[in-house]
Formats: sequence, structure tokens, C-alpha cells
Amino acid sequence: MRKLALTLLSTLAVTVAVAPHASAYPAPGRVIGDIGVHDPSAVKRSDGSYLIAHTGNGIALKTSTDRTAFRNAGAAFPGGTPWANTYTNNSRNLWAPDLSYRNGQYWMYYSASTFGSNRSAIFLATSPSGNSGTWTNRGLVVESRTSDNFNAIDPDLVVDDSGRWWLSFGSFWSGIKMIALNPSTGLRSDSTVRSIAGRNGGAIEAPNIVKRGSYYYLFVSFDRCCQGAASTYRVMVGRSTSVTGPYVDRNGTALTSGGGTEILAGQGSVHGPGHQDVLADSDGDVLLYHYYADNGASLLGINLLGLDSAGWPYVH
Repeated sequence: MRKLALTLLSTLAVTVAVAPHASAYPAPGRVIGDIGVHDPSAVKRSDGSYLIAHTGNGIALKTSTDRTAFRNAGAAFPGGTPWANTYTNNSRNLWAPDLSYRNGQYWMYYSASTFGSNRSAIFLATSPSGNSGTWTNRGLVVESRTSDNFNAIDPDLVVDDSGRWWLSFGSFWSGIKMIALNPSTGLRSDSTVRSIAGRNGGAIEAPNIVKRGSYYYLFVSFDRCCQGAASTYRVMVGRSTSVTGPYVDRNGTALTSGGGTEILAGQGSVHGPGHQDVLADSDGDVLLYHYYADNGASLLGINLLGLDSAGWPYVH
């Protein structure tokens, strides 16, 4: 789930920030079946099928054999997550998972919080299959308290070229953060918190980092989520030759200074696309995200993602 800003952006600021050519963006690709998702993350399995995890009670799961037709596959934690109750006020609703497959098992980082609060935590679980009920809690990775200037939700794992593990995360407050992880355990390895993107307290969240060619690309979501068809979420990107930054946009503006190049925004009946996840597939990179329909339903969006001649991502 996404956080509302402590203070709303002004109408003028939102108007100026939206790209003038949003109508040029392609519509979401065709998907059918159980496509009601929020904050999706995906992994391709060894048999060629797909597993999606997304916000829901016990972390909701969906599967597909062809990346078009999806079906519900239960919850990662059908028996509940009592270890997270401190952060969720005893709710079973858990947010914004990050899925990956490494070292012979599935890894999932996920968030526990309540709407509008930065009393939050990110936990890790692993599974041999990724299926409902097979996930084992591996513990608390990082938490934030109301006295902190960051919010420990929206985790994203990236492994750099040297094999080092990093977790980016964050929502509102002072922006997107990064911590180092122990590759053996997937848990935090030191006490350093790095800042890699921010909008001076404005609406930024949902980091996703991938390495392509010489660059690490940091995708984030700007503006407001969770408002149904009134949502203004949009997908932004910056890049860096170092996984820890500095990340800059196409104009050279640092993402820590509010920079970001827009690659997807709402248009027509596609409202507030965001909380993106890049998946490498046999036909190229795929961008998964959620968006809102005219009736306010949150749905799965999938498009192909390419790099232009200057090495900047675009949706097609």
C-alpha cells in the first residue's frame, strides 16, 4: 500500500509536474482472469510459469502460464503473521512484496504498517516453491519509528556486479533509502542508511533497481496512490554507474534533489499507474505495475520495457 503525504501537493505543482505528452504512452497489454492486484512483484519460475505476489491478507499470490491469463493462488501466509502484528495493529493485510529467486529458493521482502504512519517494518521470508503456505519467516530486516525521517515499506532487493546484496525502500518522509544486506541470510549487515532519492518530503515511493549494460536504473513512483480513479501515481526513472548512486535523470538532475524522468503516467481510463517491477523475460524486459480503472478497481498492468539509443527506458 502507498502512503498519503503529510501535506498534499498543490494543484499547481501536480499540474506542472505531469508530462505534456502522457497520451503517447501505450495502453496496458492484454491480461485476463484474476487481475485485481496492488503493488505487484513477479518472478519467472524454472518451468516457464509466472508467480506474482502483491498487497493483501497474508500477501496475495497469483500465477500464470503465459503472462496473459492469471489465477489466484492463495496467500503466502494463510495462517497469519503474528510477528508483524505490532506494526499492522493486528491486521493481516501486508504490503508491497518483492519477489526473487536466488540460491535455489524464493525470497520475499514485504512490508508491515498502517496507512499514513511510518511505524513500519520490512520482513523477509523464503520458500522452496513460492506456493501458498510454504513460506518461512526469516525475521525483521529493518524498521522505522515515528521519530525516524524515513518509512520502512516498499522493499526492493538488488544484487550488484560484485555480488553484494542491497535493499532499497521508502515512502514519503525524506525519500528512498538503501541498506546493505548479508547475502547468506538476506538480513541487514550494518547500520548505515543511505539516501538515494527524495522530493524534499514530497510523494515518492516504491523503488525498483535493475542493472542493464553500464547502468543501474532506479525506478520510483511519484505522486498519489490509493485514491482510485483520482490517483496521480506515475513511474519515474534515474540511472547511475554505482548501485548506491548518485542517480540522475535524463536532464542530469539528481534524484536526491527531486529529479526523475517520467516513463509512464495516467491517461484515458488508465489512472495512476505505479508501484512498478521490472522482470527480465525471454522477449525482453517487462514492466509490471498496478493502475486504477474508472470504477476505482486496482488492476494489473504489463508492458514491454526497452532502452532508447541514449540508454533511457521507455514503455512499449
